[in-house]
Amino acid sequence: MNFMKYKEKQDYEIMKLKKYIFLTQEGYTYQPNTHSIEPDIENLQVTGFALGSDPNDAFKSLLNENKYLLQTKFNEIFCYQLDDYFKESKRYFHLSEMRKDYPKKTE
Repeated sequence: MNFMKYKEKQDYEIMKLKKYIFLTQEGYTYQPNTHSIEPDIENLQVTGFALGSDPNDAFKSLLNENKYLLQTKFNEIFCYQLDDYFKESKRYFHLSEMRKDYPKKTE
């Protein structure tokens, strides 16, 4: 296969991938210069963005590109496909279930 046909095929495969945003409800946000030990806002934390053919594939890509996530205290992460029907695409994942499948960072 010549380079142009390979590139066209590669571009086509990338175009078929869907983009997902991954979030967690775990964690809190404090306002700058706050004096309270209580969090100011309970909100969502963006853990990342990834491409995939489906939510599971995108989650694996997210972990491969951001291995540090497995070393955080976050457990439940959910995603939305970034399109007009994002609410129907919501999926949940648990890092605790994935930690056994990924080797620990050796740095």
